[in-house]
Amino acid sequence: MNFFKGIKKNVVVLGVVSFFTDISSEMLYPVIPIFLTTIVGVPMSILGLIEGIAESTASILKGFSGWLSDRLRIRRPFVVAGYSLSSLAKPIFFFAYSWPVVLLARFLDRFGKGLRTSARDAMISDTTDSAYKGKAFGFHRAMDNFGAFLGPLLVIWFLAIFKENIRIIFLIAFMPAALAVLTLVIFLKEVPVMGSATAGGAFSGFQTLSPVFKRFLFATSIFSIGNSSDAFLLVRSKQLGLSTILVIAAYVLYNLSHTILATPFGVLSDRIPRKDVMAIGYGIFALVYTGFAFIRHSQPVWILFPLYGFYIAMTDGVGKALVSDMVDKEHVGTALGLYHFVLGIFAFFASLIAGLLWTHIGAAAPFIYGATTAIISCIILLILTF
Repeated sequence: MNFFKGIKKNVVVLGVVSFFTDISSEMLYPVIPIFLTTIVGVPMSILGLIEGIAESTASILKGFSGWLSDRLRIRRPFVVAGYSLSSLAKPIFFFAYSWPVVLLARFLDRFGKGLRTSARDAMISDTTDSAYKGKAFGFHRAMDNFGAFLGPLLVIWFLAIFKENIRIIFLIAFMPAALAVLTLVIFLKEVPVMGSATAGGAFSGFQTLSPVFKRFLFATSIFSIGNSSDAFLLVRSKQLGLSTILVIAAYVLYNLSHTILATPFGVLSDRIPRKDVMAIGYGIFALVYTGFAFIRHSQPVWILFPLYGFYIAMTDGVGKALVSDMVDKEHVGTALGLYHFVLGIFAFFASLIAGLLWTHIGAAAPFIYGATTAIISCIILLILTF
């Protein structure tokens, strides 16, 4: 029973919702780049453009919705609307015979993600006592990751049943997404937002946020400019000789790794400086990207993908908990929104740059670039005093 100590009901509900949502999303995510490059026939530069636009859309909305949820002092409507929109985007992929339709579906899906994420994370922070924030964010991430682990496994099963017909996967994935929305509507309760309403525009409060938060934002932005979409890892694995099903199986190992590790690393960050945990995570990211740059056959992929799970387990929930530590309670939504916004906007350029590097220089170039920015950000995190 001690496992759930400090984890409130709303955090459990949001964890269950993320579980179902990530089953849906991760049924699609590993097959979309393969679908685009092998069936639709787009070059890597277009894949980078689609992923960049999708993620930047989410990031812009994360910044706005976080501030607005502080301003209106409500979280639940943003969470419900965001998950609903993402679920409705799933069937559009079924009708995609050209890349602009895929872009539309990715845009709507990420629009929903941007609408919900900062408000949801702020709700977790609002609900949780400060001594358990790392654990709460880690638990939520673990539930999210468990869905991300099961989603690709289901894809492997359905691809075997339907003889690698990717299109039918797009329709099946709608069902768990709809179940997630139903869970939200029935069980999620609004919680009081601490402090007074925030005045001004979405970014007008930046000057009032703590200097320590701004230094952290700078360090993470350096990392994000090299953190391109995971789609490049999947296509690289396919290029190295893995079949579609084996690519997805390797991705399953990644999801299993960070599912198991997210909560323990969240708990660890409650006991030692969170920035140290994140710095180690960035170092692991650099190691994995260096591996993908220089390997010449597929066997190391089975080591690199599980190792990649360590990076996300040490940075995702831990980063959110660290942001919530750095600001006043009335500005948590705004700060989390800015954090997601900056990471995502730089990730847009990272994916765009990665696609161009791959197309014009070679497959190793985007991974060398990403490893370099990760090492720089790791050093900055360790040097800066938070």
